[in-house]
Amino acid sequence: MQMHHFTYPKERIRLGVLSFFLMQGLCFSTWASRIPDIKAVFAADDILFWSWILFLIPVGKFVAIPLAGLLVSRLGSRIMVQVSVLGYAAALFAIGAASNVYVLGGCLFGFGICWNLCDISLNTQGIGIERLTGRPVMATFHGGWSLAACAGALSGFLMILWGVPVSWHFSLVAAVIALSTLFGRKWLQEDVEPAPVQADGEERKDAPALLSFVRKPERLLLELGLVSLFALIVESAMFDWSGVYFKSVIHAPDSLQVGFLTFMVMMTAGRFLTGWAYGKLGKQKVLQLGGFLIFCGFLISALPDGVATSMTAKVAVISSGFMLVGLGISCMVPTVYSLVGAKSGTPVGIALTILSSIAFVGSLIAPPLIGLVSDMFSLRHAYMLVGLLGLCILLMATFRRAFKN
Repeated sequence: MQMHHFTYPKERIRLGVLSFFLMQGLCFSTWASRIPDIKAVFAADDILFWSWILFLIPVGKFVAIPLAGLLVSRLGSRIMVQVSVLGYAAALFAIGAASNVYVLGGCLFGFGICWNLCDISLNTQGIGIERLTGRPVMATFHGGWSLAACAGALSGFLMILWGVPVSWHFSLVAAVIALSTLFGRKWLQEDVEPAPVQADGEERKDAPALLSFVRKPERLLLELGLVSLFALIVESAMFDWSGVYFKSVIHAPDSLQVGFLTFMVMMTAGRFLTGWAYGKLGKQKVLQLGGFLIFCGFLISALPDGVATSMTAKVAVISSGFMLVGLGISCMVPTVYSLVGAKSGTPVGIALTILSSIAFVGSLIAPPLIGLVSDMFSLRHAYMLVGLLGLCILLMATFRRAFKN
């Protein structure tokens, strides 16, 4: 994929595209930071029932996968970034305004659809900008997403302390995102995919290419997709359940509800360090280290209560585990997308759709898996189980060809 280069400096274009990653991260973390409050508003005390409500987000994301590939290919990522980001903000507003649990479920389903459309269209823009500038900027884009998500987590923590209603909070953020989209849209670039050609060099018009790629995807994409699947289960465990973990497992007061915030701070720091780590270690070792940190982080987070007696000590121990998980998971998505851009022979929009099709199985698995294990045993045991996926990532990065430098 190439990009039609508008008459703006490349650095300004890069910053303009980065602003949309910032908006997506802010929108997501605004929702995630208030999950315990939303759970309380709708009196969803049964953890298995709540897991099925959360399950509607990945269902929406999964339903959007064929739409994403088709719409990005037909309309281009420039249009789809604008549509999906505005839709994402509208869904956030609707979640805050939901009057009952059934309306909430429908809003979460729409939130998932817009989330996936954002992912595919924004990362298509990101890979195009990497090729336009000749620089590995994908980790910076995802770092920007994490930075905005960190800001959203911090603002959510403050909103909780100040007693601001969820509906007001979500309405304010949705308005900020909508205005930012209108100001930032001019920096987005048009996609220019090279036309498929026949053996004689003429342009091929029939192009059953998309179907052939989907029916027989590259082995590279299958291996990268499996790591993405593991990574999305880890992310779901932290994004959707870290706040609940602090409230329900260690019973931390509102003033110490810092689990999601500490995770996001380290995830943000890790993403900005990822590009530097590539130069020092290479992408393969970065993924290996990330998998190891994820395993260690969940192991620390799942330590029994007896390890620390006071509430402050408990919060410190669990937060240190969350920080390790954040640092470990930070490199996964940008590294996988960067490997797709560098190694895949499949057109970028289609490659990301195939990758998402595999990876989002992790999003579908995570809520019922965590909810079921928590219902049968405890959320602490569910976190121990998810931590084992860090070891799976470590093994994949060590022994599979797709990850060799």
